Amino acid sequence: MSTFTSSLNNLQDFNGAVSRRQFFRKNGTGLGMAALASLLPHSTSGASVGSLPDIKKIAPKAKRVIYLSMLGAPSQLDTFDYKPSLQKRFGEDLTEYLKNQGQRLTGMTSGQAKMPLAPSIFKFKQYGQSGAWVSELLPHTAKMVDDIAIVKTMHTEAINHEPANQLCYTGSQQNGKPSIGSWLAYGLGSDNQDLPTFVVLHAQHTGPGNVQAISSRLWGAGFLPGKFAGVALRPKGDPVLYLKDAPGIDRKVRRTMLDGLNQLNQRSYELVGNSTIQTRMQQYEMAFRMQSSVPELSDLSGESDQTYEMYGPQSRTKGSFASSCMLARRMMERGVQFVQIFHRGWDQHNNLPSHIKPQCKDIDQPSWALIQDLKQRGMLDDTLVIWGGEFGRTVYSQGSLTETNYGRDHHPRCFSMWMAGGGIKGGQVYGETDEFSYNATANPVHIRDLHATMLHQLGIDHHKLTFPYQGLDQKLTGVEPAKIVTDLFT
Repeated sequence: MSTFTSSLNNLQDFNGAVSRRQFFRKNGTGLGMAALASLLPHSTSGASVGSLPDIKKIAPKAKRVIYLSMLGAPSQLDTFDYKPSLQKRFGEDLTEYLKNQGQRLTGMTSGQAKMPLAPSIFKFKQYGQSGAWVSELLPHTAKMVDDIAIVKTMHTEAINHEPANQLCYTGSQQNGKPSIGSWLAYGLGSDNQDLPTFVVLHAQHTGPGNVQAISSRLWGAGFLPGKFAGVALRPKGDPVLYLKDAPGIDRKVRRTMLDGLNQLNQRSYELVGNSTIQTRMQQYEMAFRMQSSVPELSDLSGESDQTYEMYGPQSRTKGSFASSCMLARRMMERGVQFVQIFHRGWDQHNNLPSHIKPQCKDIDQPSWALIQDLKQRGMLDDTLVIWGGEFGRTVYSQGSLTETNYGRDHHPRCFSMWMAGGGIKGGQVYGETDEFSYNATANPVHIRDLHATMLHQLGIDHHKLTFPYQGLDQKLTGVEPAKIVTDLFT
């Protein structure tokens, strides 16, 4: 027997050998699980391999989530946290005040000789039954304050963008953790077998401010099986690369090829018991189904003129925030359960007044239209919509200050977000901040609290949504305390 044949036989013997660990793994995910999957509804059997604990102990108020992510951190002082008393203190040096706060500063302002107080140059008015103060930058958002709950006391430990975004969108400042949408895909499964449970859209922005680099970590599956990762649809060209069949390959041929590939992958799985092989097979199948479902989903030509008018002039521009919001609503209608729209360009360290105006114009009318669209279709009650960034901005100016121009550095201790639908009580402003919008003085809400509250509204106990990894039962909300903000509920 040749050395090559002997080596091949040894390799086959090794692959064919079933260890104790492989035996239990294969029995746990083999015929027994296939039988169980056939008895479960699609919404649960699609969620995992059937090993989830009983996480849904709460009657859900929401079935789906749209997260409008303003990457770069919008200034709360120029949008929702009105501080009229600051107008008389223009330019006041806050250096001594900051020394007493115990808050570290970023390297971008820690060396400034002065920390001049910069009041917002924008006008505010009160709106709705709650009397919420809203900036002139957001006239459409102002019209819907009775539909939304504005939370002014969000806070985080992270003071730089990358760790803050990871904490906001994965629950941890450390790399390698699953994103919010991946946790929900794992916990909830899918209501549409032809579309992903978790979809990501990257909306174009028009502001000239800093654009923070982001990576797929913010919508990745981390240590969860890869099938729970978010699927990012491209704003231009085909929504998904290689969505179309190659020339000369029709659907029947593609189906035959895929069946043959699945047979080979199944044999490999039976030999080595690697769960990533199953994930690969499931992704191939989803890709095949998406070839039919995604083109129909992303075709907005059938939307009415009234709908386009409601979402605003940018809604006919593919990849805009407005068209992304319209597309998100279409996904909600088709059973996608988590849609995240990233809108970058909010990192305004300098020239904030001129840079924030186009950013707000991008998102203001479409955000309002999304809420009205969901409401008129009877979907807002069970769709949770969240708007906000990863932290706030400082009351003092970064760099030079004039009466018409200023910049703002990063600020983690308080910032504003809003929520709507999904059992959230509209027409309320939650939490209070101090005179400088520097500290929360009443009802602080941590990012972990936001996550716990979101899961609660989806009927999930955040303590029980776990996944065993590295010797721990990992959770979205981690090991530190996280409270459900029941004051926000209807």
